[in-house]
Amino acid sequence: MIFTPLELAGAFLIDVEPRRDDRGFFARTYCDEEFRAQGIDAVFRQSSVSFNAGRGTLRGMHYQAEPHAEDKLVRCTAGSVFDVLVDLRPRSPTRHRWFGTTLSSENRRALFVPRGFAHGFISLLDATEVSYMISVAHAPDFSRGFRWNDPAIGIEWPIEPVIVAPRDQSFPPLADGATI
Repeated sequence: MIFTPLELAGAFLIDVEPRRDDRGFFARTYCDEEFRAQGIDAVFRQSSVSFNAGRGTLRGMHYQAEPHAEDKLVRCTAGSVFDVLVDLRPRSPTRHRWFGTTLSSENRRALFVPRGFAHGFISLLDATEVSYMISVAHAPDFSRGFRWNDPAIGIEWPIEPVIVAPRDQSFPPLADGATI
């Protein structure tokens, strides 16, 4: 795997290194030893999938509050998404900065989202599927979010959303109390 550290400390883009032969290829997508060598000490306890029927489905911006903050390893296994993370760590020099990238079934890239970050995405194609490895079990009482279009954060989404869940639409702006 090829780990590319992001400007937001602790976050990484992770590319596979395919080993090709006549059958196609084989590539590792997770290895505890390689993650630890990069300083990533996440232990993944849950795996989830998000299927998005239509292009323009927006999910976010989500995070889990302490003591249930979560590390995530996010990969698009079908279709394509523009995936975003926002640093919410109180003492971080990159607090409230965001990073976005395209994850797709073609580029097979993953995004490591450390605890203390919010996460969201918009589907760029119909029938898009996103796979998550998550470090903690979901704790609904600690589930939080803020507005996907909060002008204080200024995420530059590549397309306008077509579908946004009522819950995601009702999130407050970050300044109105998003805390980890």
